[in-house]
Amino acid sequence: MTASRRHFVSSAASLAAAGWVPGLARAQAAWPAKPVHLHVTFAPGGVTDAAGRLLAEHLTRRFGQTVVVENRPGAAGNIGAGFVAKSEPDGYNLVLVLEGTIVFNPHLYDKMTYDPVKDLVPVGKVGDSTIVFVAHPSVGVKNLQEAIALSRTRSGGLSYATAGAMTITHIVGEMMKQRTNANFVHVPYRGGGPAVSDLLAGHVPLGFVSAASVHQHLRSGKLIALGVPSARRSPTLPDVPTFEEAGVTGFAANPWAGIFAPARTPQAVVERFNSELNALLSTPEVRDRLAGMGITATPIRLDQFAAEIRRELDAYGPMLKQANIRADSS
Repeated sequence: MTASRRHFVSSAASLAAAGWVPGLARAQAAWPAKPVHLHVTFAPGGVTDAAGRLLAEHLTRRFGQTVVVENRPGAAGNIGAGFVAKSEPDGYNLVLVLEGTIVFNPHLYDKMTYDPVKDLVPVGKVGDSTIVFVAHPSVGVKNLQEAIALSRTRSGGLSYATAGAMTITHIVGEMMKQRTNANFVHVPYRGGGPAVSDLLAGHVPLGFVSAASVHQHLRSGKLIALGVPSARRSPTLPDVPTFEEAGVTGFAANPWAGIFAPARTPQAVVERFNSELNALLSTPEVRDRLAGMGITATPIRLDQFAAEIRRELDAYGPMLKQANIRADSS
């Protein structure tokens, strides 16, 4: 938050408390007075969508107003996030995004209709998740190095599915491809759900997907886990080696999910939402259900979340530039 915005929020809150701005005080105290729309930046069927619907269900009870989930997939989250960024800053339109929309996209896109940092404000971090590189059994590979070696023997390469172009799954795939000289070909989908469906059907041989979306399929043998691009092994997939262990070094990715509101949303609304979300994430029921989706609930303060975002924005810029990964700016 900028100094000017802090001053505005502080001054407005003080005046409202003193009775000088009664309209502002009533508007903030009444929120929410109508349904709240939570826009999810992926198609139905994926983990992000499932997490959004879980949160909406419980937040509806806490707020006493319906929290409606709307899916707005596409452009690595830019469609949904851009819609909310341009919405009225009254707390009735929020967006659930993955990390890449906020910390990757400013470095990847030459032209954007909004600024993720200036036009959106964080209202809460939902949790951290794990992504996994998988293969359909028909491919005939059992580990990461075998997949890399096989791709080099195919003139057309081996295709890998992701939740969409410029999503974190795509970025990780391209960075791995550059570090290993693998002949992998990206196939973007409009969300993790459709990507997993085609993986299971054998329409695409490989994929970077959320661990939770394929956990049961890994147990049943319908898909094979080749590695996780995490700093350490996932608690949900303890037998799957990290990329580092498999010989692919230099990067790690544990994507987080967070909720954002339009900039200039009243601070009282932001703090109310953050307080309710953190309380919800601390309940055993929601924490366990998110864990079943491969998401580790992480209720943190707004200032902690903002600091984490800033660190990642600064860290990923040079990394993406060095990897020469850019979105189509046309």
